[in-house]
Amino acid sequence: MVQSSLATKSQSFDLVKSEIEQTIKQAESSLERFQENRESGEDLQNCLDFLNQLRGIFVLVELRGGILLCQEAVIMANDVPVGANDDKNILLTTLSNALFILRRYVEYYHQQREDHPELLLPVINELREARREKPYPESRFFEVDLKDKPDFCGGLVIPAFEGAEAEYEILARRMRLTFQVALLGMLRDRNPVVSQKLISRSARGFARLCQGAPMGQMWCLVAITADTMLDRAMPFTKARKRMFMRIEKYARELVYVGKVATTKDAPDSLIRDLIYLLYRSGSGNPEVKAVLSAFRLTPAEFPDSILEAHARRLYGPGADVLKSLTEALQDELNQLKDKLDIIERGIEPDLAELSSIAEALERLGNTLVMLDLNRLASVAREEAARLRAWEAESRLPGEDELFRLADSVLGIEDAVMQIVNRGITAETDALVGGELSREESVYFQEAVYVVADEARGALTLAKRAITAFVESDYDKLHLANLPATLHSIWGGLTMVNDSGAAHVLERVAASIQERLLDAREAPENQILEALADALTSLEYYIESIGKREDKNLDLLRLAETSMDEVGL
Repeated sequence: MVQSSLATKSQSFDLVKSEIEQTIKQAESSLERFQENRESGEDLQNCLDFLNQLRGIFVLVELRGGILLCQEAVIMANDVPVGANDDKNILLTTLSNALFILRRYVEYYHQQREDHPELLLPVINELREARREKPYPESRFFEVDLKDKPDFCGGLVIPAFEGAEAEYEILARRMRLTFQVALLGMLRDRNPVVSQKLISRSARGFARLCQGAPMGQMWCLVAITADTMLDRAMPFTKARKRMFMRIEKYARELVYVGKVATTKDAPDSLIRDLIYLLYRSGSGNPEVKAVLSAFRLTPAEFPDSILEAHARRLYGPGADVLKSLTEALQDELNQLKDKLDIIERGIEPDLAELSSIAEALERLGNTLVMLDLNRLASVAREEAARLRAWEAESRLPGEDELFRLADSVLGIEDAVMQIVNRGITAETDALVGGELSREESVYFQEAVYVVADEARGALTLAKRAITAFVESDYDKLHLANLPATLHSIWGGLTMVNDSGAAHVLERVAASIQERLLDAREAPENQILEALADALTSLEYYIESIGKREDKNLDLLRLAETSMDEVGL
């Protein structure tokens, strides 16, 4: 049901994507005109109307980040009066930036088919901070039931504190000072590793002082979180800095209030923030998994490092720019492949071609370095160096050497073609190292598109053939070629690893052969209806093939159920 919901959500988005983009552009244009003419109340009202319209669309397609951003943007726009003075410039600038990021997020969602509202949280908080409102925590979109909390100290070795009252106060002050030093380094963006180690140390010290009291649970969780941030190299974002500043309040209470402060529980909102960091870390460490499993959670498949890379995409070049860049790089690579093809075929082999290919690879490498795709650039430069070496030796490359060069060029091409979908990120840069799965390969995706197109045509033909078969008083000539046609599509679906659809199609083809072609009597209406339902379900399912979304397996189950009910 989750897959069905995701597929439906994605399909709904496709229907309104162009309207969303157009509405964002209209909102931006209205805001720009108002910035030029602050007396134009009509433009400001139009911007408000467009924002409300966007919010309504996002509610329908269930994009949580878009809904919240539009809500905050509407509130901000209402705070801007007609004839606004320069003191409102910060509001207008922030609102303009929010619309820009929203437009980029729409592109991102269309490419990824995954809603990550956390990516919009920084710009949402900018809107709130511009209005001097309290920013949302990092766990704003994170849902977890905190009713039954586990023992966070269970996996930690916390020695008992056996000192006197005076020693208790000394240790509390020392641990608070340790925490403050870490906090100061964090706020000044100094060595984060040191800050994380100091936070972990001070948290363990405070947990020791709590001696099993309720507040000790929070400090144990802080220690686990700091260790995890250190292990996973998680940065101190603005939201995380605010969280640790909030935690410092409880360190201060331990110093000035004493043991009484340890008897109260930490607020659930703070526990949620800490658990969210563990969840987002993607860590598989035992202590992290123990905490998450207590809340029936597993480490995020979309960890903090990837989230950070995807966040940068929202501020980087847009889809149109990336597409133009990809096309330019593709032209360069096509010329390279043509030259390699000439050498491989032995058509007028010329050592001068080696120099030409090396120069092209060096240019490509320099371009990739400028794009911060260093691994791709390194591969291009290494191959260029080999070509220079072959030229210096006055020889053409051997067959194995040539194949290796071709593989490298194709690997770069594969990664370059992913730039439009993945953006200029470390993920894209890593693709050349053989980390691209078969399903992610551009060539595999092209094969999927071809199979999907052929399958749609075959299913349309099948429905027409069955209709003609019925209308012609069951003339089997209309169905003569149908099983073979469907079997060819079965082969294509098998090739692209869609065994579920292939199995259903195989059943449909076999049923047509056995119950329509081989049968001596006219088929019953319920059999024809079941086949029609199965073909229609398959047709709807095929529409999702080749798209970056989860396949709607419910449609395959519906097709099988239709055939099961009549014994096909």
